[in-house]
Amino acid sequence: MNPQLKEKILAVMRYGADRDESTGFFRVALGLYYLSSLMTKEALDFKQLDREFNRFIYQVIGKGHSITSILQYMSGGKVVQVVESKRFLKAFGECCTEVPLENIPFLLGLNLGVAKDISKIDVRGPVADYIERQRQLREEADAKFKETGGRL
Repeated sequence: MNPQLKEKILAVMRYGADRDESTGFFRVALGLYYLSSLMTKEALDFKQLDREFNRFIYQVIGKGHSITSILQYMSGGKVVQVVESKRFLKAFGECCTEVPLENIPFLLGLNLGVAKDISKIDVRGPVADYIERQRQLREEADAKFKETGGRL
């Protein structure tokens, strides 16, 4: 993790109104970066990648947290509160331009898929519902765009 990436994630964290919200913003911003870093054709050294992320997580929110706990958080209902927060979306959109906002549902779906494969649990719930709502909204917007001949 380079210093610029760390600063971007901390900048998003600072948009939180209180400690709990700031921690949620940190978890989701970091988790989205982690998941987006997996989207490469290059071979990844997960041991090194996780070590870098875990060191940063420890420095910011303390012991007892890891990239694994961040990804678990991102498959639970609390993540929906964060990704639907106007403050989070504004902060993440401004500070973290390498991960477009429209990629959030895909990345959350990727995380859910991995969680399902590892734990064999049913992933239906708030995160899956959020992803489905976003898909429907995107399809409605695409249909409207086509109806208007490309004019909004």
